[in-house]
Amino acid sequence: MEQHYKLFRVRELADGDQDFINVLAQTFLEEVPADAKILKEAVENNNHLATYQTAHKMKPTIDMFELGVLEDLIEVQDWGKYEKKEINIIPKLEIVLAAIEQASNEIRSDFNL
Repeated sequence: MEQHYKLFRVRELADGDQDFINVLAQTFLEEVPADAKILKEAVENNNHLATYQTAHKMKPTIDMFELGVLEDLIEVQDWGKYEKKEINIIPKLEIVLAAIEQASNEIRSDFNL
């Protein structure tokens, strides 16, 4: 099965400390899905400020776990930052949310969390 997240940067940051890797995985599961829910609600409610702030907060973790959707997340962030009302950002948001859900399921399984 294809893995939708990568641990290269996580392992590099942890410098071989498996306990720290486990903590980062746990933290991902505690924060990212909750932030994704906030992001989804912010976009649905055209709350540009909350969209920008939440997407901006999520970027480092999405990048560290290499979900492959950083550019999509940046587009969502920019939609919020620049209040690009004329752009339908929902397709990009859906790509980000699907990647987060898939990675969360895989991390739960891979780390027995």
